[in-house]
Amino acid sequence: MTTEGTDPRTTQDDTLIPSVAIDDEDELVSERVDEQLEQIVADMMEDAPPQTQPQRVRVTPEQHNNRVVVTGMGIVSPVGVGLHAYWDALTNGRSGVDLITLCDTTGYPTRIAGEVKNWKPEEHLDGRAARKMSRAGQFAVTAAREAVAHAKLPLGEENPNVGVILGTGTSSFPDTEAAMRTLVSRGPMRISPFFAPVSLPNMPTGQVAMHLKLQGYNNTVVTACAAGTQAVGDAYEIIRRGDADVMLAGGTEAPICELGLAAFCVMHALSTRNDDPAAASRPYDKERDGFIPSEGSGVLVLESLQHALEREATIYAEVIGYAASSDAYHVVMPEPKGMGLTRAMETALRNAGVQPLEVDYINAHATSTQLGDAAETAAIKHVFQEYAPQVPVSSTKSMTGHLLGAAGAIEAIASVMAVHTNIIPPTINYQNPDPECDLDYVPNEARATDVRVAMSNSSGFGGQNAVLVLREYQG
Repeated sequence: MTTEGTDPRTTQDDTLIPSVAIDDEDELVSERVDEQLEQIVADMMEDAPPQTQPQRVRVTPEQHNNRVVVTGMGIVSPVGVGLHAYWDALTNGRSGVDLITLCDTTGYPTRIAGEVKNWKPEEHLDGRAARKMSRAGQFAVTAAREAVAHAKLPLGEENPNVGVILGTGTSSFPDTEAAMRTLVSRGPMRISPFFAPVSLPNMPTGQVAMHLKLQGYNNTVVTACAAGTQAVGDAYEIIRRGDADVMLAGGTEAPICELGLAAFCVMHALSTRNDDPAAASRPYDKERDGFIPSEGSGVLVLESLQHALEREATIYAEVIGYAASSDAYHVVMPEPKGMGLTRAMETALRNAGVQPLEVDYINAHATSTQLGDAAETAAIKHVFQEYAPQVPVSSTKSMTGHLLGAAGAIEAIASVMAVHTNIIPPTINYQNPDPECDLDYVPNEARATDVRVAMSNSSGFGGQNAVLVLREYQG
């Protein structure tokens, strides 16, 4: 986005200045994305069964401010940069996992990851500004800018009550590793003066606010792999209580370096299926052997319904429920019966006013670990009872790998798109059923079906759980 007569890549203070109105280029980008998404839906729906029309619920104007809707999405992921590339990969079952190129993996039992391929920050950001950001910060600002453009959201003095909240898990492993190498080899005064501001976990959120001039509510959620979902859920609550009209919410992560790889390898948490990277992430499969570390960012634009209606925004879905809980059990292992996640799902459904049998799709946390996938299956069975075998459940981590603190954000986007397009992305690499994991995991191929209500689950180290419930928008 540009202000009239201003080059967005060159400013005196090295920041990117957003326009107060959407320019022609952003309008074309948004329209092109929508056209591409419509083509994906058309292709998927050719052989789909007839769709029934939902009854539309009418609400009074005074109820609008208590409702929160999604009006834009932006993404940087291992399967593609941009919403269209991401959704096209998911619906076609393409994996983004490959051999690691970002660091030397000699001697490591795991040599695969979900990297953002051929990332060139100068293609998305001013080069001088990008050098002052961590890789995670670069991802976050890029995803946020796409989300704003997709939402056709004007920013500036006439729309000041816009905030941002992002989740992250590891802050900046690569920058910490590089600083420590410099400290040991060259001494303390040779560390980059940007190390501290680059590596702090709140800095991606701060960078998004600075680059888009967002002066509203600002926060960072650091709850391991539940962080992205909690950020979106917290943004939903922030709007509902009136502290913001619009929130940019999501997560960002860039953990792939020797330090990050070593940290998870010594825990025996990662897959070692190095000979077949694309098939390594296999949630719910009996032969699953660990998760795939990945990087990227996802950002959603959330608005009060009233604000969205006033500016005639396109609405992709409505957020109707959110809850978080703790296992209070173990620093890394989930509670075996999934009772912490059970509480979060039950509370989110209650807050949404939705019965379990109304849920049409669950985007599972499912990371491809033995304990985690089994515990989540047990939790789903507990919440959904006799309906559990009928509700479609899929893990998009089978394609993206595990983005840690950003995972819940990109999975919230997948859930929104499932509602918006009536397409459920698959769980790929599902070949050998596990008796402990016996639900409908939408194996290997996307499914066209009605998705009026979707649930997105996340769990993290420390026993953190977070759940979102989304619904097809009905005016």
